[in-house]
Amino acid sequence: MLRPEAGRLGHDRADRVESVSEFTRRVKTLLESGIRPGWVRGEVSNLRAQASGHVYFSLKDAGAQLSAVLFRGDALRQSVKLRDGLQIVVYGEVSVYEARGQYQLIVRAVIEDGVGRLQREFEALKARLAAEGLFAAEKKRAIPAMPACVGFITSPTGAAVQDFLRILTRRGWRGRVVVLPAKVQGEGAAAEMIAMLEVARQLEIFDLLVIGRGGGSIEDLWAFNEEPLVRAVAASPVPIISAVGHEIDFTLCDFAADVRAETPSAAAELISSGFVECAERAGRAGEAMDAVIEAALARATERLDHARSRLRLLTPAAQIEQGFLRLDDLSNRLGAALGVAVEAKRRRLTEAAATLALRSPETRVQIESHRLLALWKRLQAASPVSVLNRGFAIVRDEAGKPVGRKAAVRKGQRLVNQFADGEVRVTAE
Repeated sequence: MLRPEAGRLGHDRADRVESVSEFTRRVKTLLESGIRPGWVRGEVSNLRAQASGHVYFSLKDAGAQLSAVLFRGDALRQSVKLRDGLQIVVYGEVSVYEARGQYQLIVRAVIEDGVGRLQREFEALKARLAAEGLFAAEKKRAIPAMPACVGFITSPTGAAVQDFLRILTRRGWRGRVVVLPAKVQGEGAAAEMIAMLEVARQLEIFDLLVIGRGGGSIEDLWAFNEEPLVRAVAASPVPIISAVGHEIDFTLCDFAADVRAETPSAAAELISSGFVECAERAGRAGEAMDAVIEAALARATERLDHARSRLRLLTPAAQIEQGFLRLDDLSNRLGAALGVAVEAKRRRLTEAAATLALRSPETRVQIESHRLLALWKRLQAASPVSVLNRGFAIVRDEAGKPVGRKAAVRKGQRLVNQFADGEVRVTAE
């Protein structure tokens, strides 16, 4: 059990009890702020590539081992393919993983051990020249928007110059390219490129210079890191584009030049971009001008046609023609009106004739004759003779009166039966 005197906490930090998290956080702060980023050489072991893209491994030598992690974004930029047993030199900063209380190296760049010396020389020279202000942004000059003559300092047999010219040709650039031949790799390459820079200065015909080559290893590109060439690029009176290597390759000439292009092809696109933009603007302006001219011509043509039409209408021949047209029109209208009037009169005459025919005595005599004939036929049909002709007989008494009923006949009464062809006397029984 602690004595009360021993358990008393003072205000001194050394006497304060910290949690594990607080202590680890203090260690993390001390390590990360006290140890600057730097280069570390070692052998890769325990390599683990996660599905997330992060790469975990250990760096070891004969006396120690160091945990390291290469996060996905940095891993995608590396050209070295890690494997167990590979000797590498890495650049990174120390960090503490608090959950485990473990310090580790956060790797930002990886190079094989064979090029470690060159990379250190590169970083040292870069720092020294940057301190002199050789790479200062205020010293950079704007690239001409439409250079008429471009000098390209490169190997005339390399693929870079072919790609450069092919891009300019494809984009329709109309300027002039002069290839200033020089070695771009190996001993004496930097001196030849410096000589070509001097030639370009003396000729005084170039609006822009491009210095570059295709990609390669750090040894292949080392000529572009040599101090005399870097200083010559920075001192050039003509604006310079540095187009050395692939997108991930940097040389000191890239920092000394006015503009860096990732590749010679990218430099060609940059040079021709102003021309292409102007050509497109000129094309759009030409199309707009054509549209304006066509619209103006259309309006002028319309006015001219209208004037011609009015002129034709005002000529004597046109007036006479118009008179003929009006005369024909009036003649047609008169003929139509007369035809309509005659037709109306004819229709009225027909109606009057029909009315007169209905009211004439002859017609009425014919009608009455027909009626009289019909009555006569009805009378004939109802006469006794007609009845007798149909097979009937008329019974009369002795006085000649018709006997219409059986009850009026007495037994032994003498009767006369009249037929159509004569009479027959009978005696009733």
